[in-house]
Amino acid sequence: MTTRQQAVTLDDKDPLASFREQFLLPEGVIYLDGNSLGPLTKAASERLRQVIGEEWGQGLIQSWNAAGWHVMPQTLGNKIAKLIGAQPGEVVCADGTSVNLFKLLSAALQLRPGRRVIVSDDGNFPTDLYVAQGLTKMLGGDHEFRLVGADDIPAALDETVAVLMMTEVDYRSGRLHDMVGLTKKAHDAGALVLWDLCHSAGALPVDLNGARADLAVGCGYKYLNGGPGAPAFLFVAERHQNAIYPAIAGWHGHAEPFAFEPGYRPADGIDRMLCSTIPVLSIAALDAAIDVMLAADINHIRDKSIGLFELFAGLVETRCADFGFQLVSPRAAARRGSQVSFAHQDGYAIMQALIERGVIGDFRAPNLLRFGFAPLYLRYQDIWDAVDVLHDIMATEAWRQEKYAIRKAVT
Repeated sequence: MTTRQQAVTLDDKDPLASFREQFLLPEGVIYLDGNSLGPLTKAASERLRQVIGEEWGQGLIQSWNAAGWHVMPQTLGNKIAKLIGAQPGEVVCADGTSVNLFKLLSAALQLRPGRRVIVSDDGNFPTDLYVAQGLTKMLGGDHEFRLVGADDIPAALDETVAVLMMTEVDYRSGRLHDMVGLTKKAHDAGALVLWDLCHSAGALPVDLNGARADLAVGCGYKYLNGGPGAPAFLFVAERHQNAIYPAIAGWHGHAEPFAFEPGYRPADGIDRMLCSTIPVLSIAALDAAIDVMLAADINHIRDKSIGLFELFAGLVETRCADFGFQLVSPRAAARRGSQVSFAHQDGYAIMQALIERGVIGDFRAPNLLRFGFAPLYLRYQDIWDAVDVLHDIMATEAWRQEKYAIRKAVT
């Protein structure tokens, strides 16, 4: 079993060790929830000071031109493209994940006229499911949203399916779906594929073009560290862009927004997927955080993620073997993302006790404790110390205190 000193030695050899200093992390906290909300980077803090004090405070409306605010969705989209295997001009940053899902699902139905079925796995993230349900209902009952088990996806792909919607990394278990294989199976059936990258972008290598993916979305506030409610991004493969007439046709997607024409003419390429005026402060924070991410080698990030998982899972299964934890995440590194999930019947109370002791993860109903591994700021010694706290909470039964059972609005 790895000792604390061995964990410190791993940190000393870590090629990503210097990145920790670029994050503003609270003293005494082991943060294992970057898969839900990434921490603040020093770069984002400074960038917001600049945007608020100088660009907005002094430049006022002139900063749309002088500071390049008007092209931020495209310039930031091109940066994100480097993290997800896309080309310049295939990604824009705007709106939220749910809005972007609506845009792209409706676009997929346009691109496959005559096909009226959206397929997804029944364990997909709820917002993805809700958006698809709302879209099919809005279309008056002529379309169907079909949910099947993840392992039954290939058999569900037939000549009626317009688009397969999948989240690459399952939010509960951390299971990593086969992007290349599932995309090919969908294409063989004549369908498109829309990938949700919320739990994979910035955590592991993603290659949308290598997989011949059609469409994708992702959020900016998890592994990309853009801040709470950070703007999302969307990807449309270049081969599809000019065939789409956006269902949400906003003025920033117009060919000439400042011509103020009463009729909509879509812009060329990915720009037509824009809609409303961008949230400059939020997008600036994300832009600065992305620069930090791009300075790291994504393969080093992936390698360390695997090492952190194996250390954490191994320590829990040995040191906490008698306390009823059941590993839910896949053991094989090639089949999982950058989190570990353990099931426990008293998972909520245990997580609240951990958080009070400075080990922050989160809980997902009905019984999952989730721990995310963000390698840019997390150390191997943090893992050892976190399991130390978990063992103490379980051995002393501290989690049984009544206050830990009281459910909060956000879990």
